[in-house]
Amino acid sequence: MDVKETIKSQFYASLEMLRNAIVKCPETLWTSSDYKTPFWHIAYHALFYTHLYLQPSTDDLVPWEKHKEAYRSLRSSEEKAEMMEPFRKDEILAYHELCWQQVEEQMMCIDLEAESGFDWIPFNKFELQIYNIRHIQQHTGELYERLGTREDIELAWVGMKQE
Repeated sequence: MDVKETIKSQFYASLEMLRNAIVKCPETLWTSSDYKTPFWHIAYHALFYTHLYLQPSTDDLVPWEKHKEAYRSLRSSEEKAEMMEPFRKDEILAYHELCWQQVEEQMMCIDLEAESGFDWIPFNKFELQIYNIRHIQQHTGELYERLGTREDIELAWVGMKQE
């Protein structure tokens, strides 16, 4: 078994589920203020941390061209909701594509036994990848729930990378 290939497959499955949620989200829900944190912001947050945690360290992150530092935290939604200009769906899908590419590029050279590279993450790179995938899935689950309960949209489970 190739551990890196397995990790990549699960990254791709998680990212595909997130992509499905983004694509299926109606415009009315994309920016709705009915929730503490808008749909677009949860999607951006999940992608930002996916991108970050695939890097060797914070210093190695080359931010996405449209990155806005204040948007990385979900707490900023409550504090600055009226001042935040939402990302459009096509912009978030472009960032998703960048993260998809980063999985392939970064997993090829990662030392899974090395330290995390982030001073707030107390475990090695192997566990960080599992943590990162769990983070994607947690937020994707939130978005699936919104789509299912509010919009009656059903989305499929993706178990592994689709060829």
